Amino acid sequence: MSDDLNWLSAREMTRRFAKGELSPVDVLEATLAQLHTVNPVLNAICLLDEAQGRRLAAESAERWHSGAPLGPFDGLPVAIKDTAHVAGWPTRIGSHATAAAPSTEDTPGVARLREAGAVFFCKTTTPEFGWKGITHGPLTGITRNPWDISRTPGGSSGGSAALVAAGVVPLATGGDGGGSIRIPAAFSGVFGLKPSYGVVPNFLGPMGTLAVYGGLSRDVADSALMLNVLTRPDARDSFAIPYRGVDYLDGLDGGVAGMRAAWSPDLGFPVADPAVVAGMQPAINALVKAGADVQNVSLDLSGAQHTLEVIWGASHAALVRDFDGAQLAALDPGLRRLVISAQNISAIQLQAAYAEMRALSQKMQLFHQDYDLLLTPTVPITAFAAGVDTPDITRFPQWFDWTPLTWPFNLTRQPAASVPCGFVEGLPIGLQIVGPMFGEQNILRASRCVEQACATGARPSLGAGGPPQEEKQ
Repeated sequence: MSDDLNWLSAREMTRRFAKGELSPVDVLEATLAQLHTVNPVLNAICLLDEAQGRRLAAESAERWHSGAPLGPFDGLPVAIKDTAHVAGWPTRIGSHATAAAPSTEDTPGVARLREAGAVFFCKTTTPEFGWKGITHGPLTGITRNPWDISRTPGGSSGGSAALVAAGVVPLATGGDGGGSIRIPAAFSGVFGLKPSYGVVPNFLGPMGTLAVYGGLSRDVADSALMLNVLTRPDARDSFAIPYRGVDYLDGLDGGVAGMRAAWSPDLGFPVADPAVVAGMQPAINALVKAGADVQNVSLDLSGAQHTLEVIWGASHAALVRDFDGAQLAALDPGLRRLVISAQNISAIQLQAAYAEMRALSQKMQLFHQDYDLLLTPTVPITAFAAGVDTPDITRFPQWFDWTPLTWPFNLTRQPAASVPCGFVEGLPIGLQIVGPMFGEQNILRASRCVEQACATGARPSLGAGGPPQEEKQ
């Protein structure tokens, strides 16, 4: 029974809550049991509060019993990535340098989930300050991939992706400043959506318009359900767009007939693994069969990497600008090298990078006059060894070298999703579906189409392709 509960969709859970067939208390207990089974292997959480989880689940059960639920999200267990504030819990962001004192307020997305009746019981691991696309660091150690525990689940929302993939929760939150939702979605075989900048209210930070709040799930419809909640307004974000009241579940099964889609295997970056590119074909075929017009395009965005390097480096240097020598020495070695190298970035260089970012955004705005969607592999390689920043330091000196297809759309602020579309040598791969600004609904519809065609029903066994790698940084 517990195993069945662990693999229910969020929508099926609340459907059963409404019929009195299932209680949020039962779901939470199954959730905790699964967590205790898999987390000793995965190392995907950095905080566990079973008492709060049980209290929130009991309160939700009483609301459902009395016929007064807060809505279709009430009672759902949600894992929270430890880059967001949860009132009463510390926000460590994977760093020894952060305070262990509890936060006094919720991040906007967390506040919306709490208002909707979500059950909070844990925080998930992230690399220090979310600086890289994998999940390991000095505070929490190495997080592992449920499909092969010798490999990384990706990052920086790696703990969240691992818990979703391993059947602990149907939903987990994430943040995406350079691919941090989509990378772990692809590596871990789950669905992840980075919304357009401004659609989900969030606290402002040094990463500016690069970073957005979102989540991960095992199916597209559950992410649409969560987006309905996350997009509700919050006055603390003056850069959020006005609330539009969009129901992202509406029209989800409307199909893609008549949509114009562009396919690029590499966006001009010569890094793609041919097996991964070939693995995209069933998903592309599914979209064509459903009526989409998919055209091969030559779209070269490789010139934007310098822009990303400057803005990324300056943003993280700003995060640690007040650190003393001991705090800097305790940083993840890769992060320390990044912020040291960024200290000489001038105001002129940074402003030039922002101008290049705006030009790239305009380029993509014009591109989408001809195409409703852009299709690429999410990550052009499969998950590599856990505990290292790059699978090949000669070929990929920095993390953004091995994932060059995700971060361009943080620069442009566009929405983009990663939808599972198969496996290469037993490891998940994902198709990235990108839309124009505020094009989430078409992305979700296309993702649903791919999901229906490519879903295998496979579950990870937490097996290992080899002995776990020791942490190397």
